[in-house]
Amino acid sequence: MPIGFRIYSKFERANKEVIEMFKNLPVANIADNMGRLYSVDQSIKPFNKVGMLGPAFTVKLPSGDNLMFHKAIELAQEGDILVISAEGCMTRSLCGGLMFNAAMKKGIRGFLIDGCIRDVEDLKDLDFACYAKGVQPNGPYKNGPGEIGVPVAIANQVVHPGDIIVGDMDGVVVVPKKDAEAVAKAAKAQNELEKIKLEKTLAGKADRAWIDEELKKKNCEIINGCY
Repeated sequence: MPIGFRIYSKFERANKEVIEMFKNLPVANIADNMGRLYSVDQSIKPFNKVGMLGPAFTVKLPSGDNLMFHKAIELAQEGDILVISAEGCMTRSLCGGLMFNAAMKKGIRGFLIDGCIRDVEDLKDLDFACYAKGVQPNGPYKNGPGEIGVPVAIANQVVHPGDIIVGDMDGVVVVPKKDAEAVAKAAKAQNELEKIKLEKTLAGKADRAWIDEELKKKNCEIINGCY
């Protein structure tokens, strides 16, 4: 089996019940409860308002080539998110309308792509999440090589097969499957607390004393006068 051109057809996905725990949780709350270290960087952007949630089906591509991307669509299971590591190529698109629809037909829930897409107008009418670096009309090669089912690097994050991918309009966070249940519970608790804080803010009852307390703790000097 040559390194660089291989397919691992089996991997352990995060538990479906645990994945469902992340439904309707903001990406920001999830990120806050993982040390703010597990979000993909801002180079990856959403191309519609469809939220992303599912286990990672990882694909490693050479720059500008999508042969293994096509194979991944055939192999992926319903609910999967295809995570495409493609060396950040900006000169060729890796997928478009035909592949969006082929993936939807399989029950795949979205694409997370370290590269470009095309046919972006198609995404406006599809219940299909897509996050990518940009748009490029030039199509890809189909020569290979590539790998499926291996750990990949994408936008400053490492994604292992089966990790949970969560995306909203703020961006995307990668949740390691072994930590997922604990992260989901913590993020939900934070989200509920923030709802209470928002109610108090809107009612003019928010406690802002913590700001001065924090400044005092950090020895901030407050000068009653002009500079």
